[in-house]
Amino acid sequence: MKVRRTDTFVILEDERNKVSDFAEYLELIVPKKFEKDNLIINLLKYDEMVLDELLLFLKLSNYHRASKHSFVIANDAVNPDDVPFEMIVVPTLQEAEDIVGMEEIERDLGF
Repeated sequence: MKVRRTDTFVILEDERNKVSDFAEYLELIVPKKFEKDNLIINLLKYDEMVLDELLLFLKLSNYHRASKHSFVIANDAVNPDDVPFEMIVVPTLQEAEDIVGMEEIERDLGF
């Protein structure tokens, strides 16, 4: 897994080629190593990803967001209209970074 850390978020990217294995791995490692970080999950390389694969990240997304930290997925293969409202999925890393920034402001304001 590739990890890129900034002042406000961490980008996690799969170095292998199986979405399900990456989702399982993240479920194990995020609560231990990234529990206090805003996360961007870079899935842009999966250009033929389907909704069922994306939903493998739903449990972790709900868990992480419940702890008042951002969990944003970057992927442009799945139709945004099909994505459950609990998940934040955007088509570019820049948009993911913008979402984290907006959520940080909201948390600072007490929302």
